Amino acid sequence: MSDSPGSAPAPTAAPAPPAVAEPRPTTLRQRLAELRGPDVAPHPLDARALAALAANPGCGRRALLDGAGVDKTALAAALGSPAPFGQSQFAFMRGNAFEARVKADGGTELMRLLHERMGAGSPAPVPGEVRVPALSAAGPEGRAARTALALREATGAAAESAAWTLLVHPLLALEVAGSPAYLEPDAVVVHPDGRWTVVEIKSFPMIDSSADASKVGAAARQAAVYVLALERVADRLTGARVDHSVLLVCPRDFSNLPTASVVDVRKQRSVTRRQLTRLTRIEDIAATLPEGTSFDLERCSPAELTAAVDAVTAAYAPECLAACELAFHCRGRARSAGAVEALGRGVRGELGGLTTVGAVLAAARGETAPEAADDDPTVVALRRAAALRAEALESVPEGAVAGCR
Repeated sequence: MSDSPGSAPAPTAAPAPPAVAEPRPTTLRQRLAELRGPDVAPHPLDARALAALAANPGCGRRALLDGAGVDKTALAAALGSPAPFGQSQFAFMRGNAFEARVKADGGTELMRLLHERMGAGSPAPVPGEVRVPALSAAGPEGRAARTALALREATGAAAESAAWTLLVHPLLALEVAGSPAYLEPDAVVVHPDGRWTVVEIKSFPMIDSSADASKVGAAARQAAVYVLALERVADRLTGARVDHSVLLVCPRDFSNLPTASVVDVRKQRSVTRRQLTRLTRIEDIAATLPEGTSFDLERCSPAELTAAVDAVTAAYAPECLAACELAFHCRGRARSAGAVEALGRGVRGELGGLTTVGAVLAAARGETAPEAADDDPTVVALRRAAALRAEALESVPEGAVAGCR
């Protein structure tokens, strides 16, 4: 019905304001890329670095930098504290040549050594009949998926025809502090009974069937990381199980001929798994950083990089000097702050609430320490030790102790 003459027109509704799209939340991968630098490719996290990280789970600095894929060697150089890490070019070439020899002819020598040391009850691998699947794929995610598929097929083939399978440089995924890490063992062998065995090839020698204990221990910790990653794949397959002993292949005596020994890594695996579960999630560490923090080596000045590194808490110990590229920077910071961590974990544990060298000396002199009460057992022990030292120095002639004061 039309409006009558003279009536007021009906009011029109005001146009609704345009909808404002809510910003998409930043994913962890995007956040880590921003910290590393948007144009910088991530530095891969290998098993050696992961084993070192597991040995010091309280270090948020290393967890964040490794998770973000920051090149710590280049970062240490930019901070003015380079670390002499890495193999010499000669050692690197020698190691590659030895590994190529071990894997030559479809891994004939490698499979012979493995059957000799760990193949009891299984038929000997026949040269030319060992399955060696291709593992190439696009990107680390693709390679990890291709490795998982090859392991599934190899386990099925072992159940059907008792076949041996050799996987050369497979890629395994392992979640570390909420971020995926991709690991590449030298080889993984699938036995006819369905077992999966990690093979570690090292260039240090075995002399009279024995190798340097420290180097074997480092290799065992590295192999334990691979075992953990393999177990994640085996959990999704029926009939697959991961061997907790690995095959360590090294040159025999002073030759380039390979020999092997079996290393039980159950202890290293348990310790590494426990330590990795204690790592603070990377996204939680990143959330505590000031706005604009960046480790971009191409765009940030040394002062900006120093401020960014110092914004992340570290857990320095002298053992870091043999395992972390930033250890010299962290040691310098610990010394300049007078932190007792620079004296070692054992000393740090004995000193309780006294966290600086200055506080320790003050407590020993009888001064009141804000970090600990006068009746604290640590303070009492320090004062007793200082009194005994003073008593011992007073009991000998002055000239004999001039150099000890």
